[in-house]
Formats: sequence, structure tokens, C-alpha cells
Amino acid sequence: MTDSQADATTAAIVARGIARLFARNDIWCLAEMPLRNGRRADLMGVDPKGHVIIVEIKVQRGDLLGDGKWPDYLDHCDRFFWGVPPGLDRGPLDSADYRPDCCGIVVADGYDGEILRPAPLHPLAAARRKVEVERLARTALRRATVALDPRCAPWGTPD
Repeated sequence: MTDSQADATTAAIVARGIARLFARNDIWCLAEMPLRNGRRADLMGVDPKGHVIIVEIKVQRGDLLGDGKWPDYLDHCDRFFWGVPPGLDRGPLDSADYRPDCCGIVVADGYDGEILRPAPLHPLAAARRKVEVERLARTALRRATVALDPRCAPWGTPD
């Protein structure tokens, strides 16, 4: 297994733990959600109050330190979390470069997750939230439909 395959496997494990934590809290997520700015959120979901949540998963220190695109996600969510595996050095996430004032931290393994730092609410404008929730819903519905009938894949807007 290559390092990139191992990282992808670890990221999937972290995503599963976060999804379980969120599901217990009635937050429902979709993995690999494309955003209108061309970025792709590792997890994007909606909480019971309709707030949009994005989680950016990092499994290697180098990947975390080299990620300059994460602020692009902030315009698409009410809350932003970093998702990391246990054992990853989270020190950089406490520095001003990673804006702890607006970013939460979730640590997760394949079984569960724990919020180490809650993500503060930075409300989107109501019209923007509506657009993001509708895009998330349509993407989820399209994925569910294609899973039931792969012949539907060519139609509509792909992820």
C-alpha cells in the first residue's frame, strides 16, 4: 500500500467516526461535496437548526501545514471543523494561521469521534444558507438515485 493509499484509508476512517458522532447529534453529512468555488468539502452536513457544517479532514502534519485552501470553505458554512485522527499533532491548529476563533476540532477513529473544540457559529446570510442546503440536498438525492439505478448517472448535474 502506498503512502497516499494509506492516507486515503485513514481519511475514510476519520470520516466514518465523524459521521457517527454527528449522526448521534442529528447532524447528517455527505462526503466529498463539491462547492461552487471549485473546492470539495471532505464532509458537509446540516444540523437540526439548518446550519451548514463543513469538516476538512487532515491525516498528516505535512498535509495540514501545506493546506492554504481551507479558508475558501468558510464562505460556504456556518461552522467549520478540522477532522483529525488520534495522535496527529494538533498544535498548528491552535496558531493564528488556523484561526481557532472560527474553527473547531474533531478527533475521530473508525468507531467514533469527539469534539475537542466546538466550532463557533458564524452565520451565513439566509439566502446563501438556502442555496448551500439546496445544493447539498440535490447532491445527496442524486447520489441516492444513481445508487438505486446507475442508468440515471448521465442525467442531471454530476458531483
